[in-house]
Amino acid sequence: MIKRSLFLDTFGDTPLLRVLEFFLTYPDFDYTKSNVAKEAGVSRITIEKIWEKLIKTGMVVKSRMIGKVEMWKLNRENPKVKVLMNTAVQLSFGQLESLKKQAEVPA
Repeated sequence: MIKRSLFLDTFGDTPLLRVLEFFLTYPDFDYTKSNVAKEAGVSRITIEKIWEKLIKTGMVVKSRMIGKVEMWKLNRENPKVKVLMNTAVQLSFGQLESLKKQAEVPA
């Protein structure tokens, strides 16, 4: 049985959310579109459709060029990204609290 992440379990498992989850999990690095597609588990055709939306909303930005290859990263200054990052952290804290309560043994 494959265990989905807390983020995807909460919001749903769509290609867009898988890409966002990937960037939220690894926000300090930049990637090619192909890297993101592979790591998020979406096809090259699907990533092209998603990418346009991510650029238009400003959630990802081009960070640099390596030769002819474009590198992209999460735009941590974007208000929507800030909310998503905070939400992901709060989900994790909530999960930890839930696990902590389950582990407590009544005296």
